[in-house]
Order: sequence, then C-alpha cells, then structure tokens
Amino acid sequence: QVQVVESGGGLVQAGGSMRLSCAASGRTFSRYTMGWFRQAPGKEREFVTAISWSGGTTYYADSVKGRFTISRDNAKNTVYLQMNSLKPEDTAVYYCAATGRSYYVTNENEYYYWGQGTQVTVSS
Repeated sequence: QVQVVESGGGLVQAGGSMRLSCAASGRTFSRYTMGWFRQAPGKEREFVTAISWSGGTTYYADSVKGRFTISRDNAKNTVYLQMNSLKPEDTAVYYCAATGRSYYVTNENEYYYWGQGTQVTVSS
C-alpha cells in the first residue's frame, strides 16, 4: 500500500511560479506511475500530468503543457510539480495519486491511492 501526502500549495499572483511536492510511503514507490489531478470549485476533478515509474515518460493536459513540469526522485519517494506562468484558472485543489498501471494514466479511475490535496490559489 502507498500513502501520499501533498505539500507546497498556497497563494501566488498570476504569472508566478509554485512547486508542489508529493511524498509517498512504501518501498514499492518506484513501481508506480504518479499523477497530479486538480479540482476547481464547482468543477469535476481533471487530469493535469503524470509520470511513469522510471520518469522516462510524462503526460500533460493541453491546458498546462509548456507551463507545468512533473518530475520524480525515486530515492526520495517524491514527485514534484513545477508550475510556471500560473493563471487564475489554475486555481484548484491539487491531488497527487499513484497507480500500478502504465496506460490510461489520464483517467482518475485508474489510480489506487490518493492524497488529501493541497490548495493552489492564483490571484489576478
């Protein structure tokens, strides 16, 4: 079993940057695809980005491509989400999740383990 805990959220001005971290427990962390999802007020949760177990493959939603970067450090059991050029529409609760699958990684239903989420607010 894997437990994940997000950190690094907060308030930032539009155009600014923020880095989220996701610390995971468990010796099998390196076997999991890790993903970030977000949920804005009044909207459904949506896929943001994911990274394969090796870090060799990454996936991004079109809305964040070129602005967000996902990375992982398997030695530290941690996944990072670097967010640049933030926009007010990026405001949401950001969730980190883990799955043993290597396909359909943009589908939240494929993820087994979820964190509690961290709030990111981008002011205009």
